[in-house]
Amino acid sequence: MKTSSTRSGKQVLARKKKPLWTCPACGQRFVTSNMSHSCGAHTIEEHFHDKSPEIRELFDALVVAVRNIGPVHVYAQKTRIVFQTRGRFVAVIPRKSHLGGHLWLKRSRYHPLFHRIDPLGRDFVHNFRLMRREDLDQSFCDLLREAYSVGSQEFVDTAS
Repeated sequence: MKTSSTRSGKQVLARKKKPLWTCPACGQRFVTSNMSHSCGAHTIEEHFHDKSPEIRELFDALVVAVRNIGPVHVYAQKTRIVFQTRGRFVAVIPRKSHLGGHLWLKRSRYHPLFHRIDPLGRDFVHNFRLMRREDLDQSFCDLLREAYSVGSQEFVDTAS
């Protein structure tokens, strides 16, 4: 194991990450081998079949915002579209009037777009509704960056 420093100067141990397991049936990648999931061939387009062009544009803006943070795999599942580095850290469901979704964070955070925060073991799922492009403001993008680090298994809580 190597050590590295955070911006605050804290020393952390950097563990070597195991390769992702790929399901031989559907090709989805997971941190844990043989992880339970639904195999299926779904497209992002099918999630926008009866949605307005504005909802698709909002999704595209979210994809750009996340890709500005770093490389990400965006793919469709039966009921949602997920954003994955190593783990899935953002999921969205296109609705008629908004883009619903959630972020996976290691701590409970506040943002006006969060309508519910669910504990998940020691982590938190932050449920949001994006209504317009302006919702992707700097504070929301900061939370996307934090979720990205969680999905990459690189999150370090510098607040404590």
